[in-house]
Parts: sequence; C-alpha cells; structure tokens
Amino acid sequence: MVNRRFTFYAWGVVVFTLVVILWGDVVQATGSGDGCGAHWPTCNGEALPVFQERKTFIEFFHRVTSGLSLLLTIGLLLWARRAFPKGHLARLGAGLSLFFMFTESLVGAGLVLFRLVGEDASLARAVVAPIHLMNTLFLIGSLALTAWWSSHPHQRPLWRGQGGVGWALLLGFVGLLTVAASGALTSLGDALFPVRNTLEAMGRALTPGEHFLVQLRIYHPFIAVLVGVYVVLVANLVAALRPAAHTRLFARLAGVIFILQLGMGYLNVLQAAPLYTQLPHLLLSDLVWITWLLLTVSALSQGYHPRAKAVSVVEAR
Repeated sequence: MVNRRFTFYAWGVVVFTLVVILWGDVVQATGSGDGCGAHWPTCNGEALPVFQERKTFIEFFHRVTSGLSLLLTIGLLLWARRAFPKGHLARLGAGLSLFFMFTESLVGAGLVLFRLVGEDASLARAVVAPIHLMNTLFLIGSLALTAWWSSHPHQRPLWRGQGGVGWALLLGFVGLLTVAASGALTSLGDALFPVRNTLEAMGRALTPGEHFLVQLRIYHPFIAVLVGVYVVLVANLVAALRPAAHTRLFARLAGVIFILQLGMGYLNVLQAAPLYTQLPHLLLSDLVWITWLLLTVSALSQGYHPRAKAVSVVEAR
C-alpha cells in the first residue's frame, strides 16, 4: 500500500527537522542556549519575549521551530494511523519518531532547567551532549524510515540468518554513533574554548592541566577517519553480497557522503570550526546516518534474505 501524499509529507518533515537540528548547532556555537534564561517552555518567563539580545532571538527561534517539528510529527503519526493498516511499517516508524521527538524535547528542557547551556563546561554537560546528539540521530532516522516504508512497505529487515552482513552493518551503526559522540564533545569544546587555528588547538590539547574538553577534541578526527574507511569498505562489500538496486544505490551514497563529510571535517579543523563549516559537517553526518540506515533496511529486507534465496533455489530444482 503506497500513499504518495503521505510520503511527500513525511520527507518534508525530515527536511524541516534537519533544519531545526542545524539551528540547534547555531544555538550552541553562539552560546545562546541561555538566551531564555532558566525558563522552559516560556522564554525569560514570557510567552513572547522582548528580544533585547541576539542570543534570546536565536534560542527562542529554535524553540518555536522545535515546537513546529513536534506538531508535524504528531500529524505524521495521526496520518499514518489513518492511511495504513495495523502492522504497517510506516505506522511503526511514525510511532518511533514521536517517541524520540518527546525524548528530544525532554533533553532540551533538561539542558535549560539545569543550566547546562551557555558557558557551562561541566562534566554533566559533557555527558548529556553526546546523548542529545545520539537521540537526534534516532529521531531523524525514525522519520526517514517512516517516509521510506510508506513507499516501500515490503522492506522489512530480518536480522536472523544474515551472518556476517548483519554484524558488519550493526558494527557500522556502533562506529557512526561513536563518531557522533566524539563529534558532540569536540563541537562543545570548540564552542566553549575557541582557538584561532589547528596548531593552537593541538598545542592546548597536549598541554597538561587543560580542561578535559580541550584535551578530548583532538581524538574525533582520528575516530572519524577509521570509521570512514570501515563504512566505505563495508558498504561496497554489502552491495556485492546483496546486489539489489536500492542496496547498491545506498552503498554508493554512504561512501560518497562519508568522504564528503571527512573533507568538510578537515576544513572545519583547518578553519578552527566556524559556523560555515560546522553546519555542512553536521548535515553530512545526519545524511550518512540516514543513508546507512536505509542501506541496512534494503540489505536485510525479505527480498535479500539468504535463507529465502536458498529455499527458492532448492524448490526450483
């Protein structure tokens, strides 16, 4: 069952949510997380605040767009329940999307209420930052799956019996989450302890007694390169072992986008993490995650299940 209008709407929600995610990075990079004070959901205790400072507008705009994203996701679930029968994968994706949207809102509220924003450089904020980003990945992944399954309802992934392909793809998810976690810490360190160039960043990172966020941020590029090599190799291997059109397409995209992400990451380091390199780098990381997710669903769906293939060969004989 395919509903083209729903599919168009679902991909629209994905695009809008990506914009909200990017603006969230603007909030952190500009130190605007405390632009509304320690108030949530109001801003400085008001429903419509007076924008006396730039950071108040930046934070308030993020809250407004986040609220719109929540409403769009609620609409996505309600439409999915009306458009598709019980058990349809699009309904599952929409339900997961709303769940992670709520947890995203709770984490955001917690950051504000516990003052883990602005210039705060505590261990608590360093712990929450990777959790926040990983929840964001689960959210955008669920939204993308909802859109994909609404037009490809038969691509239900099966983990059992997939052998090394399943484990290789799962390890890819672990690697991408590791890159995201280290990237969140690096981004936080860049926002709180800005540097003018790469040499200064490395010098401060290797200086005894520096803040742990300064010392940790040099590891992210090495982790990203290692995971990038793995993603490219495994994507090509999966495409060879599961030679379906969608699998080959997503395998190529995963490799190309990750290489672009590494290139943008290099520019980000070289330019000392300005917003004009941070935002494309974050967008590409989200696109890599979505592509890897769709590659996994395509490769492990029923049509490419090895046992099913073996049975069909035996029956043909």
